[in-house]
Amino acid sequence: MNNPITDIVKNWIQPSSNIIDFGCGDGSLLKELRDQKQTVGYGIEIDPIGIALCLDKNISVIEKNIDDGIDEFSDCNFDVAIMASSIQCLKEPNIALGKILNLSNKCIVTIPNLGYWRCRLALMLGRMPVTPSLPSSWYGTENIHLCTIKDFEDLCDAEGFIIEDSIHLNKERKQSKIAAIAPNLLSSEGVYLLARK
Repeated sequence: MNNPITDIVKNWIQPSSNIIDFGCGDGSLLKELRDQKQTVGYGIEIDPIGIALCLDKNISVIEKNIDDGIDEFSDCNFDVAIMASSIQCLKEPNIALGKILNLSNKCIVTIPNLGYWRCRLALMLGRMPVTPSLPSSWYGTENIHLCTIKDFEDLCDAEGFIIEDSIHLNKERKQSKIAAIAPNLLSSEGVYLLARK
């Protein structure tokens, strides 16, 4: 089954681009981009199982905790950086995003939306929300900086990150015209294409 976020990312990436994927998991996205768009990709991952799976796919991967800093990449110039469902796991996401946009021309970021109506309802009922974009229970999650769509867009405005494009997903993680009407309330997840000024 196709991952809708993978399809969005592929549409935003030009053939032969130089890519870095922060929190690349098992390397599946980098492999698809390499096979279908002839990109040159590098992954950053902390999980040993994910690293092993990347190596099985012949994906270049570095074991690195993004919170420890990415300054060693500062001399690199990537076309696109990817932060799929991992920016909310960082200790200082605003600083990390600024550094990422200093080493890449563009950055694709996905964020679960804590302002989604199902999340609001769960909180009103006294429970931490569990949704397709926030699948873990409160005690099992790696998320430490959850935000709403509006929070994230306010951050981009405050930090001077340009939002070149955005797509809002419904609870099935599919692009939705209804979610786009009032994304802070109706979107379960946002996918953003950012650029630096």
